[in-house]
Amino acid sequence: MAGFFKSLYNKVINRAEVDWDDLEADLVSSDLGIRLTTAIIDELRALGREVSAEDVVETTRRHLAQRLPGDVPPPLPRPDGKPYVILVVGVNGTGKTTSSAKLGLWLKKRGFSVILAAADTFRAAAVEQLERWCERLGLSIVKGNPNADPSSVCFNAHQKAIANGTQFLICDTAGRIHTRHNLMEELGKIRRTLAKQDERAPHLTLLVVDATTGTNALNQAKEFHKASPLDGLIVTKLDGSGKGGIAVTIHDQLGIAPRFLGTGEEPEAFSMFQRNTFVEEIL
Repeated sequence: MAGFFKSLYNKVINRAEVDWDDLEADLVSSDLGIRLTTAIIDELRALGREVSAEDVVETTRRHLAQRLPGDVPPPLPRPDGKPYVILVVGVNGTGKTTSSAKLGLWLKKRGFSVILAAADTFRAAAVEQLERWCERLGLSIVKGNPNADPSSVCFNAHQKAIANGTQFLICDTAGRIHTRHNLMEELGKIRRTLAKQDERAPHLTLLVVDATTGTNALNQAKEFHKASPLDGLIVTKLDGSGKGGIAVTIHDQLGIAPRFLGTGEEPEAFSMFQRNTFVEEIL
């Protein structure tokens, strides 16, 4: 039994009867949100009998599985030979740059060619961090001058990827504070710039969220989705904390599915989202 369910089980098993207020508080504090928590509590109460720890865990597990998407096919090279462009967005501190590099390695291990664009140009440390990752993992990188226009870095990287026949381009964009309108405008500019060389680009926009930040991650998803339509999430910091309920809530409320999971610091600690594994092992 994974962290979240084990904790839930242990809190209920030692009690003569379920304390509904405590159970509600536990579920809400696990980032499941009021709507999902209420549905779980209502179903348990409707059993009309003494509720066991097994009942609580099983009902919660089923509700979570119902509110998560089925397994999504992995990104694949485009049949027209143009690069498949992935835009990685998110606020600083979520593991965005690290996730971009890990995603690059994940694709490389499947035999695909990859270029990364260091478009977080206002933070020299971010460019250096991505450079170190690319060096370590044997990935190609395109960067601009310090404080270069991020959309120009993406444009140049896209141009290079097209010229070289590279199958995937991953753009690591600036860690935007999601309440800053001008920075959100910049995301729109990056999208328009990428579309100049391929009107369908970007083909996948992924928001990186930190599983341990809870409802803050939901707010970030709402703001980013307005500025740059999101196709999925990379959920980071899932290494045994039992957190991850926020991924369920974001999908339940916004329809944005988890696509990749970061489960540790090592480059290989990165995988595609699979519903059964997530519910059985991660939560």
